[in-house]
Amino acid sequence: MYQHSARTLHHLFVEGSLSATAIAEYFLKRAKNCNSATGSFLSLLEERAMKKAFLLDEKRKKGEPLGKLAGVPVAIKDNMHIKGEITTCGSSFLENYKALFDATAIKRLEDEGAILIGKTNLDEFAMGSATEFSAFQKTSNPWDLTCTPGGSSGGSSACVASRCAPLALGSDTGGSIRQPAAFTGIVGLKPSYGRVSRYGLVAFGSSLDQIGPFGANVADVALATEVIAGYCSRDSTSSKHSVEEYSQNLSISLSGKKIGVPYHFLESLAGDMKNAFEEALAVYESLGATIIDVNLDELRYSIPTYYIIAPAEAATNLARFDGVQFTKRSAKAKDIEELYSLSKEGGFGPEVKQRILLGTFVLSSGFQDAYYKKALRIRELIVQKFTQVFGVCDIIAMPTSPSGAFPLGSISDPIKLYFQDLYTISSNLAGLPAISIPCGFSKKGMPLGLQLIGPFLQEKRVLQFAHQFEMTRPECTLIPPEFDKEI
Repeated sequence: MYQHSARTLHHLFVEGSLSATAIAEYFLKRAKNCNSATGSFLSLLEERAMKKAFLLDEKRKKGEPLGKLAGVPVAIKDNMHIKGEITTCGSSFLENYKALFDATAIKRLEDEGAILIGKTNLDEFAMGSATEFSAFQKTSNPWDLTCTPGGSSGGSSACVASRCAPLALGSDTGGSIRQPAAFTGIVGLKPSYGRVSRYGLVAFGSSLDQIGPFGANVADVALATEVIAGYCSRDSTSSKHSVEEYSQNLSISLSGKKIGVPYHFLESLAGDMKNAFEEALAVYESLGATIIDVNLDELRYSIPTYYIIAPAEAATNLARFDGVQFTKRSAKAKDIEELYSLSKEGGFGPEVKQRILLGTFVLSSGFQDAYYKKALRIRELIVQKFTQVFGVCDIIAMPTSPSGAFPLGSISDPIKLYFQDLYTISSNLAGLPAISIPCGFSKKGMPLGLQLIGPFLQEKRVLQFAHQFEMTRPECTLIPPEFDKEI
């Protein structure tokens, strides 16, 4: 059953070949057995999943309408609220926090019959590129358990790569869906800003965050996006543009289409990733597309711009975590001052503290003009440059990451870790849809990812270009050998 796509599982359930109960039991067991190796899950929602499966089976027996994801197991990054379940955000601050409401994306999944099987691990408050900064555990890459699955949505990507669920949700603030997808050899989509409601997502960077799906193939990701996208009155940044049927008509001709490549920006690209990227471009040329050179030199400012804006927004968003409302209050405190001080002990981890300090600094009096406001102006230049480039090409292609997955704990320099997001950050700054698809392997046998970026709200175009590439490359749907078996 683990080899089936989300669409196949849905079809087998709807036609009566598999019961939702059997599907839920199978994937809960697989998740439990795999978790000791990968550390993908922080919690399994066994009672909830089995209850949902029973209701789905009853609906099918009665001939009632079934949703687009009926019978499909889905894992959820643990920074999205599921009513009545714990939302930790990978932080000891929230280890006992039980959500009071459903995130909009969660409600839409369940309304369409999805079976939520568990909450996945992440870097604390989604701040990290390796899923090493969780307060509870590290997550390993199913292709090599000594390597990182990427971050911050590493739990979700490792879950799908090991086929503990055919679909998972992650959040992407600077590449946290696409980079883990690339490292684990699966597909990950960051939709346009506002395309998917952020209501019920614990905020990191409010102008950058976006919920998106992971899947083993493009068609599954398209279906999941179709379900979770759409206007939400509870999110003031939600787009009112109608949602296309992303899962329909994915196969198109690329003849005459133009793919823009910012060669000058990519001049430092080398090694296995350069070879895989050039081979991917050759595939598109064989499909009839034309590769053109585009100028996106402004993207070299993406890293410093992002690491001013994102920490500034994080410092503001995390101010509510004062050590009193959302964590265990200290029983030793003698007065209110000690209560605040002692309750914060064992709270934020080092990466979160570092970003809060940086964010507080750039927003402080005397530095706001020098750093934060200047970063906002550069962000606008990046938006304008993308708009200009999409006037001459249909899609932009870049690597997802400069290299494949690196060993856990091998990068201690935070600046080097931040540069893992070199190619992904710009689409967050500009609010554009971007996808990572597998495009080959390194000499060490680790997956490599190709990134495609489209114009604002053009998820359908991005998915179509990705699907055409996927159809030519059977390695796009390979399963890590250690997990390509019953577990």
